[in-house]
Amino acid sequence: MKLKELLTYLHDDLTISTANPTIGSIEMDSREVKPGSLFICIKGYTVDGHDYAHKAVENGAAAILAERELDVTIPVILVKDTKRSMAVLADIFYGQPTHSMHLIGVTGTNGKTTTTHIIERILNEANKKTGLIGTMYMKIGEKQKEVKNTTPESLTLQKTFREMKDADVTHAVMEVSSHALHLGRIHGCDFNVAVFTNLTQDHLDYHKTMEAYKYAKGLLFAQLGNRFDHDRMKYAVLNGDEEASEDFKKMTIAKIVTYGIDSDADIMAKDIRMTSKGTTFQLITPVGTEFVTIQMVGKFSVYNVLAAVAATLCSSIDLETIVKAIESMDGVRGRFELVDGGQDFTVIVDYAHTPDSLENVLQTIKQFAEGRIFCIIGCGGDRDKTKRPLMAKIAVENCEEPIFTSDNPRSEDPKSILLDMEKGVVGQHYTSIVNREEAISYAISNAKKDDVILIAGKGHETYQQIGTNIIDFDDREIALKVIKK
Repeated sequence: MKLKELLTYLHDDLTISTANPTIGSIEMDSREVKPGSLFICIKGYTVDGHDYAHKAVENGAAAILAERELDVTIPVILVKDTKRSMAVLADIFYGQPTHSMHLIGVTGTNGKTTTTHIIERILNEANKKTGLIGTMYMKIGEKQKEVKNTTPESLTLQKTFREMKDADVTHAVMEVSSHALHLGRIHGCDFNVAVFTNLTQDHLDYHKTMEAYKYAKGLLFAQLGNRFDHDRMKYAVLNGDEEASEDFKKMTIAKIVTYGIDSDADIMAKDIRMTSKGTTFQLITPVGTEFVTIQMVGKFSVYNVLAAVAATLCSSIDLETIVKAIESMDGVRGRFELVDGGQDFTVIVDYAHTPDSLENVLQTIKQFAEGRIFCIIGCGGDRDKTKRPLMAKIAVENCEEPIFTSDNPRSEDPKSILLDMEKGVVGQHYTSIVNREEAISYAISNAKKDDVILIAGKGHETYQQIGTNIIDFDDREIALKVIKK
């Protein structure tokens, strides 16, 4: 595509050149630039792409999109906001792939990963070729790729959607983080269905207030558009038991479909019965009622299933297919995952890293635990500090043996993180062990028959970040090693 043709989609561009090169790719990393690339200078938190303009030129860039003038020998296009312009150019350059794809977005504090995986499983059961983008990985069909962010930058997103289209993917589902919404990473994504799971405290280091956090989540529903289009109906799937849903209803003109347990909703779960192995409930929908048994535990798991059922009903999947899929699914990696090394006590690994999610998991365990409950929990460094004493308090109040330890301390001293947690439980019983492996070993060594150990906070993660070092660390593997020892 010619540069000037591409630029016609921008409204505030100023080209400092009359040249009109052919653009073969768009890059925001100077190391990825090749002859014919348009290099976009992005200001990040630690790196400014403008400082790498000369490197991009050396690598063969044909033009540069920037927010300030640069002393280079190739065309420079000046815009007020390169990130905003990048979303526009990426969508156009890659042929607006989501405009001809069924796209489902899931946002909320907890449950995004599990809900997207349940949706994917249902769509696969309906013989749809799917793509998935989320915390754990990207998937195109059965092929997986690693991701740096829950929701990638707009350039990576549109490139990935193009790859999905080229691989004949018809349905895509993605986690949509509050950061991505606030930073405009999903600009250009044409969602058919937007799903809200829940809203509890998290990311206040970034959003500062819960009101701002809620507003960011609401952008997904506001951006569903302002058209009543029968051929491309838009749906907002909202948790009827969440107060924030009332605000999101006001933010969208899309058709609203609700799900819930405690209040009347379009899709509901009644007569919920739970064991340590699974959950049975009555699934009530506008198209029929079924008794279902899922291989997932907890009220929060039922919410995730209801959200997925609602999203796929809105995607024209029949109820029989949906039920078959949810009953055959055995859960998601790192989400209430059992670690079985032949021991006579239970070990569970879960991603719970917010006050609400930790309390939900511990409340679920209390419903079937016959012995003591151990809870190994930490808090990430360089993140919301206000939730640290809350996490500690929830652990102390909901288990007999709370153990505070390191999560991903990043640039912070892990001992100072533990001190922040301990401020919430002064004078109460707990154990603090800085080294996470030692904390896991301590719990397993002290567990007796019928006890339950929850290793919370990291779930599927296979690393630990200490300072600038990334080390291999998998809660499941560590637990299994200690059990066998």
